[in-house]
Amino acid sequence: MSRSTPSPSAGPQDCGLTIFWDDRLISYDFGQGHPLDPVRVELTMALARDLGVADRPNVTMAPFEIADDELLRLVHDEAYIAAVKYVGATGLAEARYGLGSDDNPVFFGMHDAAALVAGASVAAAQAVWTGRAEHAANISGGLHHALRGAASGFCVYNDPAIAIAWLLENGAERVAYVDIDVHHGDGVQAAFYDDPRVLTISLHETPRTLFPGTGFPSETGGKGAEGSAVNVALPPGTGDAAWLRAFHAVVPQLLRRFRPQVLLTQHGADAHALDPLAHLTLSVDGQRTAYAALHRLAHEVADGRWIATGGGGYELVQVVPRAWAHLLAEAAGGPIAPDTATPDGWRAFVRERTGEIAPRRMTDGTDVVEVAAWGEGHDPGNPVDQAVLATRRAVFPEHGIDPLTDE
Repeated sequence: MSRSTPSPSAGPQDCGLTIFWDDRLISYDFGQGHPLDPVRVELTMALARDLGVADRPNVTMAPFEIADDELLRLVHDEAYIAAVKYVGATGLAEARYGLGSDDNPVFFGMHDAAALVAGASVAAAQAVWTGRAEHAANISGGLHHALRGAASGFCVYNDPAIAIAWLLENGAERVAYVDIDVHHGDGVQAAFYDDPRVLTISLHETPRTLFPGTGFPSETGGKGAEGSAVNVALPPGTGDAAWLRAFHAVVPQLLRRFRPQVLLTQHGADAHALDPLAHLTLSVDGQRTAYAALHRLAHEVADGRWIATGGGGYELVQVVPRAWAHLLAEAAGGPIAPDTATPDGWRAFVRERTGEIAPRRMTDGTDVVEVAAWGEGHDPGNPVDQAVLATRRAVFPEHGIDPLTDE
């Protein structure tokens, strides 16, 4: 399939969004007590609907097909796919492939559930690449830890990597992947570590304190692809202002130099201060500010071709639904005002589904201030600035950029 010639790119405020959703996506369920509870995506879609995001005239809810074996083989070994099918049909673990571990317990229907998530991300890539959609989203996706031959970190099939591989198979020459999950996007990086056509950028908590133990600045890409892997490893406790300073000191410069034809972004909500599995301290307000920045960059560097996925996020009620409802609204070109009240019906649904009291507003009440530009100077004693400088020194020269001046 070849890409049709897109129409002139709309701006961030007048763009369209296609959301790939099927209620069967909540079947990706590792069972009671597992951190990756699918209620988080169920509540997200309910909130987006109740806020009217899904009903906007420029938003389309689209069906899609489950990813077949040919698509899965773009990233995963055939033996691994067979193992996932086997355990999903029998309930028996395959320890060789990371299936049946505490992180990835076996459940019936595992293959179909994981392939459905992959299918949604591939459909998003197809829609954007062929010009049927400008922006596309799969909030159930972003399963970025799955490796070629193993499940890892709650991820069975690596849907972002499969979507990128589909784009490459269908003529894309430059694809950029930006991952703002608190965990390193190791599976996507590994899939394209030796491929200069794919730029992977991951901002995450330092691997010294968090799974998966990878994502150091020194991981910069394989032979012939030097500088194609970018890792910003942030210290525990990093909050909105420092995180956004790190983002703006690395991401725009590299995207502008790389000029991707498509931007695919992973929006794990687990960098939030309330997340139980990590140690960064962002607010929902900091997260929505990052979404807006990525949206602007998609229009600036990729003619508006933007694919957005979900990712991690384990504060199931207070954080994930609000964060991703903001993401969908931003991608639709109409951000939700932060002081907007959450709908009464949604709060009642949350109580019914989880027994918890839902947040009353779409904000954490945080004033997200403009961050000082890197060019205005950095503090050698500041741990965040140290992390940023390590990344810039590792990769900026490979792109012809001075790590100290951006020139």
